[in-house]
Amino acid sequence: MPGGRRNPLSVSHMLEQIGDAVGNAKEKAHGKKASLTHKMAELGIAVPFVDLTIQFIGASGLPKMDVVGSADPYFVAEIDSQISFVSTVKENTLAPVWNETWRVKNVPTSADLALKIMDKDEGSLTDDFIGTVKVGVSAGAKEVEIEGPLLKLRSVRGTFWLKIDSTPAADADPHAFPYDFAGPVRYSRHFSPVAGALTNLNAARLYSTWKLYLVGVSRAFGDAHQHWNTGYKAAQSIFQGPASIAVRSGIQAGHRMLYARSAANGFGVIEDAPALLALLHTGTAAAGAPGGDGAFAQRVKPAVYTYVIASDDGALRFSETGAAFFVDFASKHALHANCAPTVRYSGEFHPRPVGGWAAFSDSTPDAQVGWELVFDNNSGTYAPDKALLPELQSLLARNFPGVGIVALDHGDDTLTSSREACREYALKFRGVKQEELQPHAREGEETLSHRVLGMLTPAPMNPSS
Repeated sequence: MPGGRRNPLSVSHMLEQIGDAVGNAKEKAHGKKASLTHKMAELGIAVPFVDLTIQFIGASGLPKMDVVGSADPYFVAEIDSQISFVSTVKENTLAPVWNETWRVKNVPTSADLALKIMDKDEGSLTDDFIGTVKVGVSAGAKEVEIEGPLLKLRSVRGTFWLKIDSTPAADADPHAFPYDFAGPVRYSRHFSPVAGALTNLNAARLYSTWKLYLVGVSRAFGDAHQHWNTGYKAAQSIFQGPASIAVRSGIQAGHRMLYARSAANGFGVIEDAPALLALLHTGTAAAGAPGGDGAFAQRVKPAVYTYVIASDDGALRFSETGAAFFVDFASKHALHANCAPTVRYSGEFHPRPVGGWAAFSDSTPDAQVGWELVFDNNSGTYAPDKALLPELQSLLARNFPGVGIVALDHGDDTLTSSREACREYALKFRGVKQEELQPHAREGEETLSHRVLGMLTPAPMNPSS
């Protein structure tokens, strides 16, 4: 540069890159540490394991990150880079209070707990980095300084409080399921105003997605993962051949939009049947439904949902199968799975009162009947093994106490009858239109895939620039 002066922005960018490199090196070191612990166990060297309950209390003194407002902080916690926890977003505060709990079984006493505190940047593909915290997993209350980016003038960026309870591992062989998520079953509802703006629908739930973190996924399925179906044409277009790269890019961009984390998301813990069933409430009545808007807001909606249980984090991710923004996507299951080559399981599910929708009447309050969730393996993209349906049923029954779980093969006639009875009830008694039962775009309506295509297509160059 003229006069030998450096661009300060370039220097800042270089320092951020150095910081990222150091962070990546630390993550690799954590991975090696976990491998060393496993190797020591193989050699017969005793490594104590513990079961942890971690309470993330809150933070104070965070730096102001926004020109207007303060910060919208959240954090990502990891233990030895083997298992992670993502907190809720706290809106417009420099002193967030979380009081969120994380239980993990079979953790070596030598493990490290690392937190990355972030500022949610609405409308951006990336969030701002605030700082990091690193502690051991010994029991007790901890007050820790938040360290800022490497070589920043202000190295301390606030204080984080947490509390760790530790007990000897209850499992006879803690090496069998190390770093095992043990609860609670948390959920997040991701409501995307951007996606909603693409449709002419009024019901917000039709462009919402849900994520529930399940306990015991590895214990249920072991090493079994369901690979994408190499014999399925739609899956081939996503995972096979040069053109598949562009297809995956579009689906992954859609996934990021649908599962965006923000302060507007709904969060909670599933502790009983009412908490789970509340996720399946109508929210607002369909247009033209008897009783006017809101008539069925607090009632279980007769609807079919598309789901996956993800390989990476064991989360159950789902949305209504009839959501209009799914139009034109090669696979709804790949969209939920973020184009992962494998899932733990996938298919569809629907709720039903015990005895079925055909014998149900809205004159009976939902609280006075038993409820079931009927899960299947109806997924062409991943074609889950029907032999694992009993494991699926056992896993979900453990996570959703008080709700009956039924697991049926996609070719089972009783599944077809139950699913169609659910849809028939929605048509007859809830004002749902036939075209709403499957993704259906109206003439001139922009869908999510159209918006994603616009995001991925480079803007034309201005000849005068």
